[in-house]
Amino acid sequence: MSTSTVDPRRWWALGVLATAQFMVIMDTSIIGVALPRMQRDLGFTQGDLSWVFNAYVIAFGGLLLLGGRLSDLLGARRVFAAGWVVLTAGSVVAAAAGSAGVEIVGRAVQGAGGALIAPASMTLLMMLFGHDPKELGKALALYGAAAPAGGTAGVFLGGVFTQWASWPWIFIIYIPIGIATLAATGLLPAVVRRRGGIDVLGAAAVTAGLALAVFAVVGAPEAGWGSAQTLLQLTGAAVLLAVFLLIQKASKAPLMPLSIWRTPGLGISNLAMALLGAAWIPMWYFLNLYLQQVLGYGAFASGAALLPMTALLMIFMTTLTGRLLGRFGPKPLIAAGLLVLAAGLVWLSAVEPTGTFLVDVLPASLVAATGMSLAYIPALMSAMASAPPEQAGLASGIVNTTYQVGSALGLAALTALAAFQGADRLGDPAALTDGFSSAFLGAAAIAAAGALATALLMKGRKPSASAAVQEPAADTERVSS
Repeated sequence: MSTSTVDPRRWWALGVLATAQFMVIMDTSIIGVALPRMQRDLGFTQGDLSWVFNAYVIAFGGLLLLGGRLSDLLGARRVFAAGWVVLTAGSVVAAAAGSAGVEIVGRAVQGAGGALIAPASMTLLMMLFGHDPKELGKALALYGAAAPAGGTAGVFLGGVFTQWASWPWIFIIYIPIGIATLAATGLLPAVVRRRGGIDVLGAAAVTAGLALAVFAVVGAPEAGWGSAQTLLQLTGAAVLLAVFLLIQKASKAPLMPLSIWRTPGLGISNLAMALLGAAWIPMWYFLNLYLQQVLGYGAFASGAALLPMTALLMIFMTTLTGRLLGRFGPKPLIAAGLLVLAAGLVWLSAVEPTGTFLVDVLPASLVAATGMSLAYIPALMSAMASAPPEQAGLASGIVNTTYQVGSALGLAALTALAAFQGADRLGDPAALTDGFSSAFLGAAAIAAAGALATALLMKGRKPSASAAVQEPAADTERVSS
């Protein structure tokens, strides 16, 4: 199917793709309010609890490039369907887990499924709407809105299931949805297979390197940063990532042709995305723990407490950010967004053991969400617009990978910092608050570094897709109706 062919079922197909985006993003947010229950039932330590999140994002981020390559070779629709089979299987394992180890395996399998679904979805969306830039812009606006909507729904549904059913239901929900999505794949366009090799060794090297790096950072507070164990693990991670680069240089069909990094602006855009993930995801993680372990909120109340933040994020991304991007370009929005996020995190670091939601959480979280909504889409669009058209899919895979990797490494590092400052002392609200406060300050420093790097290194320019984003952002309500 060429980009000039108009599929009469394309808007129905977009519904399937948006549902996939919604569910993949929800999978990262739905676990948040369930973490304390999972910790109690499965025997996680406070330091190891972050692996419920990290196992997903490492598999997701580490395998995204492979997912994109498989989508090109085997056909996007086939890979999309295979991703849902894998994600559903991982959900079954995660729901039935009786130990921490099995839970981590289930989450990793879910992440692998997401890594197949995400790039295939983008390829299919471009095939369906690439014939008309105006339609493509509208489709991207609706598809993009599914991400914050999934984050919002995940926070709320996680609280509902954990409070009034049990935490396995946050994974069981994926089983019927996965089956229904597989049944609807007939709405998606078929894609002819292409010949070419699959860089399995490269995918294994980058995924193992990232996992080992995160594992080293998580275990460093207990083993010691200067211990032989930590140094060997970090060295091993560096070696594996160096091997990945060597494989990419020598391979005839690399996952990531190194020549793409010569594209002006691509590096700084990806650095901004990595630092954005490294600041935002730890904030969301530790805010959940503060609400439940210090303020004593139940799972449902904790999820409901985060709804204002996620709702603001969704509203701003779908109605405001596109217009600002079209008017000012990405650089000022990314820098300002990261700076506003840093300000919100500094405000959150003032939380008290006897604090309240209205004083200690709500205003600061809304400031942080405003910063995220300003920076995320401009950084994503800048990274994609930096690459030539024939490498847009690769650029999309790279920027999504850097965001996920930044999230995992940032969470691992700040979990270690929080534990060092007392966040591993369950039952001691003052010590927990000190640990969480340190994590918020660390995340603020990361966001501020991202703002500074963007201001100094990014050239002031507008992405070529900004016009396509600007109009549909204002037109989302009309299109969805």
